Amino acid sequence: MNPIVRRLFSKAGPFLGLILVIGLFSVPTESREFFLSYHNFKTIFTQTVIVAIGALGMTMIIVSGGIDLSVGSSIAFTSVIGAQMIQRGWGAGPTLLAMIGSGALIGLGNGAAIAALRLVPFIITLGALGVWRGSAKWLADNQTVNYDHSAINTWMSTADPFSYALPIGVWVALSLAVLTALLLRNTVFGRHIFALGSNEGTARLCGIPTTRLKIAIYTVAGGFFGLAGVFQLARLRQGDPTVAVGLELDIIASVIIGGASLSGGVGTVLGSMIGALIMAVLRNGSQQMGWPTYFQEIIIGLVIIVAVLVDRLRQGKSS
Repeated sequence: MNPIVRRLFSKAGPFLGLILVIGLFSVPTESREFFLSYHNFKTIFTQTVIVAIGALGMTMIIVSGGIDLSVGSSIAFTSVIGAQMIQRGWGAGPTLLAMIGSGALIGLGNGAAIAALRLVPFIITLGALGVWRGSAKWLADNQTVNYDHSAINTWMSTADPFSYALPIGVWVALSLAVLTALLLRNTVFGRHIFALGSNEGTARLCGIPTTRLKIAIYTVAGGFFGLAGVFQLARLRQGDPTVAVGLELDIIASVIIGGASLSGGVGTVLGSMIGALIMAVLRNGSQQMGWPTYFQEIIIGLVIIVAVLVDRLRQGKSS
């Protein structure tokens, strides 16, 4: 295949996948009219927010050649912290900052452990998955943390079926996507991330402080995961230590579907956002079709396998 055509196909792949998935659930059925309605897509956009914000942080990590399996646990932990703060009378502003800061501290710990112990990120973050899930259950006394009311509750609200306005969470995700894309493409920090993922040894020889860079990447990504916890809290309106189990798979799949490589050095924010939207459409469409939960899980699992297979084939062609 011509290199230019191959590159165009690679760029257009996520969009083609999104069109294919939407077309799949647009076949003539009783639920077709509702699925293609604006109000349903408003729901889909809202359902995309948490995975999309998580995917922004994961894009940075995967482009750098790393991985983070503790995302779901981080989201659960930060949502419990946020619920407890609201329960104690803290306002939305301090709660938001505390949750983002908690996520950043978790990322800092992951990055420092990966850099200092020189272990593969898979092992460190797999251990962190258990640590922070258990910590969330310990903080919440193994039960949900309920509270009366908070301004945060309105950030993911789709309660008014006649309103065309999108929730605040959707606009936050879109704004952060633009800022993250600019960060990766137009700053020294972003170029260093791509250099680290392409070849860590070469990046080190070029004078890039790879140890500090890894810590910074995981810390910034942890802040994104903490923010995803904020919107998880806004969606459920309670802190649940058992929430977001397996969400890291959706987030990682979104990034890989979007064209990133598990080997590092390749990835785009736009692709990751399209990947997150594909995952949301799959789940929403499956529910509209009345497919059982286990069948939905099988479909999502197959999508992840196909995404990794495509990544492997893409690496083979590049070699």
